[in-house]
Amino acid sequence: MSLIIILLSIILLVLLATWGKINPFLAFLIVSIVAGLCLGIPLNQVVASVEKGMGDTLGSLVIVICLGAMLGKLVANSGAAQKIAMVLVNAVGEKYIQWALMVTGFIIGLPLFYGIGFVLMVPLIFSIVYKYKLPAVYIGLPMLAALSVTHGYLPPHPSPVALVVQFNASMGLTLLYGMAIAIPAIIIAGPLFSKALKGINCEPLKIFQPDNLPEDRLPGTANSFLTALFPVILLMGTTVAAFFISPDTSLAGMISFVGNPSFVMILALALATFSLGTKQGKKMTEIMVVYGEAVKDVAMILLIIAGAGAFKQVLTDSGMSAQIGEKLQHLDLHPLVLGWTIAAIVRVCIGSATVAGLTTAGVIAPLIVQSHVDPNLMVLAVGAGSLAFSHVNDSGFWLFKEYFNLSIKDTIKSWSIMESIVSVVGLIGVLIFDFLLK
Repeated sequence: MSLIIILLSIILLVLLATWGKINPFLAFLIVSIVAGLCLGIPLNQVVASVEKGMGDTLGSLVIVICLGAMLGKLVANSGAAQKIAMVLVNAVGEKYIQWALMVTGFIIGLPLFYGIGFVLMVPLIFSIVYKYKLPAVYIGLPMLAALSVTHGYLPPHPSPVALVVQFNASMGLTLLYGMAIAIPAIIIAGPLFSKALKGINCEPLKIFQPDNLPEDRLPGTANSFLTALFPVILLMGTTVAAFFISPDTSLAGMISFVGNPSFVMILALALATFSLGTKQGKKMTEIMVVYGEAVKDVAMILLIIAGAGAFKQVLTDSGMSAQIGEKLQHLDLHPLVLGWTIAAIVRVCIGSATVAGLTTAGVIAPLIVQSHVDPNLMVLAVGAGSLAFSHVNDSGFWLFKEYFNLSIKDTIKSWSIMESIVSVVGLIGVLIFDFLLK
C-alpha cells in the first residue's frame, strides 16, 4: 500500500507541475503534505518534517549555489568564460570539446559534491554553448555524467565512504575498482548517449549568457582559468592534504575549515571581485549589481530544490526506505544484484542517492559475510544502484531541468536516462569484476 501511495504522489506531482501549470515549489509542498498524511506521519509532525527537509537541503547548498551563481555571472560578464571557451576549443578542437569537458568533470568530481561541481561548471558549459552555437544538452551531459558517477561510486564522497566502513571494505581497492568501472560508464552515458540528444532544443539559464566581447577586452588566460577554477583547486588541494595529516592536529582542523565548500566559495568570490572586477576597471557598485542579478536568477531554483528536499524527508520519516529494503531482502538474487536492486528501488521511491545507499547498507551488510561476496564490489554495486533513474523527487533532476531550462519530458529523456545508463553499466562492470576475481 505504501508503494502505491508513493507512486500516486509522484504522479500527482507531475500532473500539478505539467497539466496544472503550478509552480514546482508549490507542487512539492502540496504533495509532501498529502504524502506525509497518507503514509501515517502524525498531523503535528508533517509540517515539521517538511521544514526539516527544506532546511537540511538548503543548509548545505544555499551558500554554494548563491555564491556560485555570483561567481558564474561575473566570470561570464567579464569575458573570462568566453576566454576559457576559446582556449579549450583551440586546444582540442570543437569536435572533441565534449571529451574535454567530460575529463574536466571527472577530475573535479573526485573531491567535489555533485551539487557544488554542477554550480561551478555550468558557466563553463554555457559559455561554450553560446560562443559556438552548440546544443546545450549534447555538450553539457558528458561533464554532468562524470560528476554524477564520481558522486555515487567513488570515495571520498559521503555515501561510498559510509558503505566502505559498513561493509568493512578497502578504501583503496574500492577506489581502484570504481575508477575502472566509472570510465566506461561515463563514456557510454556521456559522449555516446548524448549523440541521441542533439535534437533537444533549449535556452539555458540567461544568467550565464554574456555579451560577446572583442578579444582585446578579455581577461588574460591565466587570470580567467585560475579565477574560475580557484574553488576547484582549493577543494582538491585540501582534500588531498587531509589524507597526509593526522586528524587530531590543529593543522587538520585548519585544513577542514579552509576546505569547507561554503568558505571556499567566499574566498573564490573575493578573489573574483578583485581579479575579474576591480582589476579590470569595474566599479564596486557595478559588481554588486551583477551579484544581485545573479541571486535573483537562482532564487526559484533554490526553492524548487528545497521542495524536493521536503518530499524526500517526508518519505524518509515515514520509514518507507527501511520498509522497501526489508521487503526486498529475501529476493532470490545474486548478492551484488540484490544490493543494486534494493538501492535502485529506494532511489526511485525516495529520490536521494545518499539515502538509497545508506538504507541498502543496513539491509545488505549481514549478507556479505554469509555469501562471501567481495565487499569492495558490494560498495560499487550499491553505489551504482543509488544513481538509478533520477526523476521528479530528486533535487538533482530539478537542478538540471531549471539551469538548462528544459521541460519535464526532455529532462527525463536526457537526465533520467543518463543516470539509468550510468547505474546499469555500473552493475555490469561490477559483475564482470566479480567473475574475473573468482
